[in-house]
Amino acid sequence: MKSYIYYFLILALLAGVTGCGEKSSTNETSAASATSSFIEVTQVQYDQLGMKMGAIEEKSFPIRVSVNGMIDVPPENRAVLTATMGGYIRTTPFLIGDKVSKGQTLVTLENPEFVNLQQQYLEVNEQLTFLKAEYERHKIMSDENITSQKNFLKSESDYKSAVARHTGLEKQLTMLNISPEQVKNGTIVSSVSIKAPISGSITKVNVSRGSYVSPASSIMEIINNDHVHLELSVFEKDIMKVKKGQRITFKIPEASGDTFNAEVHLVGTSIDENRTIKVHGHLEDEDKENFLTGMFVEAQIITDNIQAKALPSEAIVTIDDTANVLVLEKKEGDTYYFSQKEVTIKEEHDGFSILQETESFAPKSQFLTKGTFNLIGV
Repeated sequence: MKSYIYYFLILALLAGVTGCGEKSSTNETSAASATSSFIEVTQVQYDQLGMKMGAIEEKSFPIRVSVNGMIDVPPENRAVLTATMGGYIRTTPFLIGDKVSKGQTLVTLENPEFVNLQQQYLEVNEQLTFLKAEYERHKIMSDENITSQKNFLKSESDYKSAVARHTGLEKQLTMLNISPEQVKNGTIVSSVSIKAPISGSITKVNVSRGSYVSPASSIMEIINNDHVHLELSVFEKDIMKVKKGQRITFKIPEASGDTFNAEVHLVGTSIDENRTIKVHGHLEDEDKENFLTGMFVEAQIITDNIQAKALPSEAIVTIDDTANVLVLEKKEGDTYYFSQKEVTIKEEHDGFSILQETESFAPKSQFLTKGTFNLIGV
């Protein structure tokens, strides 16, 4: 009987020991699970990787209007070459990209009408001497009542008509770059030269040798890129925010990743068919850049500034379109314990980002601001 009692006591003792062991194991598992929810960084790792921590700061953020546009030149820096009178192209030695100077001969035209025009001028010029003498003679005779008033008026009319025709032909020759003085000396030319109205680079050539051009035809286009500006299109809903003197930042996505600066110089006063208004901007340091007319730009007009709480952008790591930060939960000894939090970026500027969840963090929360990618990206 005693042996049975002894046997049951041993079984009860073993059951108690087993229960204590399972409880101890459960506690250890819970502690390990709690610790594994943090990202642990030792002081040695922190120093070796050059990690830094920081807090949410009050920063100034610009309010921007996003617009598109292009690099353009003022109207006086763009010229279309046309002919005063029609003619056949005799010479056209320039190509697209050639630089030309104001007054330089660009194209030579040939037309029999040029000869006819000079001939008429020469004839009128010779007649003018005779008609002037006749007018003066009849004037004297009219004053002395030697000739009739009718003869005097006719001589006066003939002379003044010749003067008007002479002046008109002289102006036409000057417009054709033909010297009236050379024509008076008997030099008649069959071709005329068309000169560059401005200095710049040739951007279009619309003719070839032997082709006929009329006064309405565009022969060449010249653009002077010494002064360029921004021509932006602002939507109607945003135009009331735009004022002269506001700062513009812009990029030329097809040519460079750099950001350039400009300033609003003029704001249009009429709305285009596509419900946009033209805004003219002057560039800063335009001489340092090789901007070309027609370049497409993506710009932002800074209309105002706001104060907001923000975190350094370097503290945020985006993986699979999800932004994350590391918040310091505690430090025990030489070990930092960080928790990973998902956040939403509202605005980013000059190395700082406004987070949607800024107010949800404790005021004195510390974030890993440098080295975050080494921990989240692994």
